Parts: sequence; structure tokens; C-alpha cells
Amino acid sequence: MKTWRTLGLGLTAAVLLVGIVACGNEKDSEKTGNNSSANNEQITVNVATGGAPKPFSYVNDSNEIDGYDIQVVKAIFEGLPQYKLNIEKTEFPSIFAGLDSDRYQIGANNFASNAERKEKYNYSDPIFKNQFVIAVKEDRTDIKSFADLEGKTTEVSPSVNYTVALEKYNKEMAKTPVVLKYSDAELVTILQNVESGADDFNLIDAAMLQLYIKEYGLKLKAIPLSQEDTDRIGVPYSYLILSKGGNSDQLLKDVNGRIQGLIQDGTVSKLSEQYLNGDFAPEVQ
Repeated sequence: MKTWRTLGLGLTAAVLLVGIVACGNEKDSEKTGNNSSANNEQITVNVATGGAPKPFSYVNDSNEIDGYDIQVVKAIFEGLPQYKLNIEKTEFPSIFAGLDSDRYQIGANNFASNAERKEKYNYSDPIFKNQFVIAVKEDRTDIKSFADLEGKTTEVSPSVNYTVALEKYNKEMAKTPVVLKYSDAELVTILQNVESGADDFNLIDAAMLQLYIKEYGLKLKAIPLSQEDTDRIGVPYSYLILSKGGNSDQLLKDVNGRIQGLIQDGTVSKLSEQYLNGDFAPEVQ
């Protein structure tokens, strides 16, 4: 009887000890799980786009944000699981306001480089390489360079690289200023106004012009720019622009690493062929 009592006490103690150890292990497991969850928590990256010009950014027939820049961004973040991607369409000037306040971390809208923006934002590695041209009516022969644009009329969007270049040219070089008509019109409308003679010209990417000529049957031609006039606009590359918020340095590093990988594995060339009807992938850096 005494033996059974002793064994009973021993078993009870053992059960209690196992319970204590189990509780301890459960708490340790919970603690480890919480740490793992915290370590794996995704950082949300908000990307802003204006939804124009097509084919770089637009709303497709399924009412989804689409375009070359948008698909490059999606491809970038498919390989960055530490981030959660959110793409928003907004008014073009609101992209910059959002980057300034860090509401948006990235702007994707066929952005070229200029000195003013480089002071305020981080630039990614280039995602697109092209040639700048002057779009004019097919039968027009009087426009061949920036100098021939003086006194001529064009429709422009505020803050884009072509507009900035023409504003600077008017201020520093022009004897007779280029007439700039500021507008938020769709690019196809702007090009149709050149075709009809309502405007004299439009500065544009060669690839985009050829795409619009093909899609809309526009009777326009491209006047290639000299190196001097090209330099007035900037290098013929398109970039993503990033805010200089709290995580900006690491985000820029991660984005650039993916861009180089996507150029190298042919993804950028494939998207370029799909959206731009040609391979306009930049060189691997």
C-alpha cells in the first residue's frame, strides 16, 4: 500500500513536471512564432501613376491599370517578397506631391531625368531607352530642329521633361518663344491636333509616336533630334522615381537589383516587344 502511494506521488509529480515543461515550450513556441511573424512582415510600397500616356501607363479594357511601366514594376516586385505592392492611379501632379510626403514611395509614368527632380527624388536604374523626336504632319518640311520651333505652337503637359526643356529654351535661347499650350488632354488628341494643323508639332519618344501612328492611322512623321537638341531634353532613358522617405535607400537598392536581373534575363525586352513593338531595353549596368 505504501509502495503504491509512493508510486502515485511520483507519477503525479512527473505529470506536473511535464505540464510545466509543456507550458514553457508552448510559450517559447509562441514567442518564436511572434518573432518570425514580425521578421516576415511585408513593407507596403505604394506606386503612383497618372494612367497616361499609353503604352507606358493606361487603363485597359478590363478597367485595370496597365502599360509598360506598370508591368515592369510588377515584375520587379514579384521577386521582392519582403514588399507588398500597391499601385494607384492619380492626377499627374499628385504623383510628385505624394512622393514629397512619402504617401507614395515610387512614381511610374515614363519619367525622364532632369536636374530639378534629381535634387528631390531618387532615380532607379533606367527601364527604357529610346530616341526623342519631333512629331509633325507628313507634308511639313520647315521643322528640323529646336531652332525651327520658335514661334510655333505645341500642346504640352505641365512638368514633363519635354515641357521643361521647351520652357528652358524659351527662357535662355529663343528669340521668339515657342508657344506652349498647357493641357491635360490625352496624347492621341494632342497628336491629332498636330495632324490637323491646329498645333505645329509635338516632342515625343520615337517608339511612342510609331505606336500611335500605327494604332490610330495618324498622318505624322518623326524628325530625329540632333545630339545637341537631345541633350536639351535629357538622356533618352525612362526611370522609376522614388521618394526619399525612411526606407528609401534599401528600397532603391532592391529595385535596382531586380531591374538589372530583369534586363539580363530578357524580361524587360519581352515586355518592351509586347507594349512598345520593339526592344528598347537598356544595357545591363
